[in-house]
Amino acid sequence: ADLMLTVGRDIEELITRLAQKARASGIHMIVATQRPSVDVITGLIKANFPARLSFRVSSRIDSRTILDGGGAEKLLGRGDILFMQPGAEALMRVHGAYVSDAEVKRVVDAIKATSEPRYDEAIMAACEKALLEDSSSGSADNSAQDELDPLYDQAVEIVVSKGQASTSMIQRAFRIGYNRAARIIDCMEREGVVGPMDGAKPREVLVGSIELSD
Repeated sequence: ADLMLTVGRDIEELITRLAQKARASGIHMIVATQRPSVDVITGLIKANFPARLSFRVSSRIDSRTILDGGGAEKLLGRGDILFMQPGAEALMRVHGAYVSDAEVKRVVDAIKATSEPRYDEAIMAACEKALLEDSSSGSADNSAQDELDPLYDQAVEIVVSKGQASTSMIQRAFRIGYNRAARIIDCMEREGVVGPMDGAKPREVLVGSIELSD
């Protein structure tokens, strides 16, 4: 609403173009506002958002602005919704469920506990490269004073046994974050355990199990 009121037509054109491109490419786009007035929800914007819903509003005019008809001003609140579906002859009355932060956290925790993450190696490699560039721009003796991660020795054993190394492999093996796993890989490179990064490919392991035991 603030952007529409301050910039106006420029934002209207951008929102419209984005909606058109999203529809053509199969992207679901959701736009929300707390100010259902004609200078915010313009006719051009409404034409590109045929599916609309409204919670309770203060007046019939606001309801007509959103849904092209009255009714939303009579809703009960607390998740009571009128939904306008493209092609439907009448508005549909539905109820939106309230989901607390605690419930969201429980669902996320359950998914994390039962589902193994899948990482895009190309993106991981780009992040790893950026991290290396940041670390190399620091002080020259920064790497020398870094303490070994408690998981370092176990991580070395894993990459040597598998014959390749990557940040995502360390993340999956120990269920740790990206930054910590990347530091372990960086340390392996400094110690000569693995080779340098080669795009999205896993790093080459430079030592064998016999050398490791020695």
